[in-house]
Amino acid sequence: MVQAIAQELKIQTDYLEDLPVDSIYFGGGTPSLLTEEELQLLLYTINQYYAVTSASEITLEANPDDLSPQKLKMLKAAGINRLSIGIQSFYEPHLRYLNRAHSADEAKVCVKRAQEAGFDNLSIDLIYAIPHPDHSVWQADLAMATKLNPRHISSYCLTIEEKTVFGRWLRHQKIPPVDETFAAEQFEQLVNSLATAGYEQYEVSNFCQPQGESRHNSNYWKNVSYLGVGPGAHSFDRDSRQYNIANNTKYLKSLAELRIPYEREVLSRADRINEHIMTGVRTKWGCDLTYLQRALGYDLMGEQRDYIERLIADQKATLEGQHLVLTRAGKFLTDGIAADFFVDL
Repeated sequence: MVQAIAQELKIQTDYLEDLPVDSIYFGGGTPSLLTEEELQLLLYTINQYYAVTSASEITLEANPDDLSPQKLKMLKAAGINRLSIGIQSFYEPHLRYLNRAHSADEAKVCVKRAQEAGFDNLSIDLIYAIPHPDHSVWQADLAMATKLNPRHISSYCLTIEEKTVFGRWLRHQKIPPVDETFAAEQFEQLVNSLATAGYEQYEVSNFCQPQGESRHNSNYWKNVSYLGVGPGAHSFDRDSRQYNIANNTKYLKSLAELRIPYEREVLSRADRINEHIMTGVRTKWGCDLTYLQRALGYDLMGEQRDYIERLIADQKATLEGQHLVLTRAGKFLTDGIAADFFVDL
């Protein structure tokens, strides 16, 4: 698989059109299983064929139980300079509920261990709206997260997808559906607690200490082109989306024949407008009205003036120059507000 991914990197050289690469992200599955030699092969290939900047952010997703002192030393030596750790919760029963392999103690220890190993650029993931009689566990999770002092925290609402174990459990009434009111209350506690601890909500689900934004995530929200490599990977060049086949066997067979098995979707003007609105309003930078008009020929203010003025009057949005930015109150309603702006041209 590693050899096939390296081969795809070589074939895809023209995709980014020599744009500078300032972020490399090893994610999906369990990339922390890679050996030092495998990581170095992939990074060497990227550096050989792409215009990687000297200060590139190189992130690897890891589970707490993967991060032994030896593994951390190896990752540092291989060139990883940022870790994203899938903690989810510091409460043992919730970890078992989520079927996580690590324990609550491992969740706490791994962050300190990574910091001691020299990884000062750390992100941790948390999940809220896990069923519980009250908010005490979530409040304790937030207190522990801020005590550990990572530079970045991502937090997502528990979602139950139909074709997953949770989906089957829900159908058979083994677990309750996600309580929207409970989730909204925990989201509000998330925003308030992290703000008190000095974290900025720079995107609906992402929080950071000053200058601690994830460069990789920020590129997604700013509509920067990106190349995804490997089975199931997605790529984006601002005009189209590309999806690699998710089947490992078919992926390996195609790359052995020097072919990339993908499908491509050319984005319509309406798609590009809606994507720009959807990603923009989720962030602290807001939706760039000038870009919409200049690049896509769409005057959002002209088309939606009454609605925008109502959002501003209700203190759900502000206009900062030519950027429409949702307030903290507006961020609770991000998806609905974005949907209200969507066009069907």
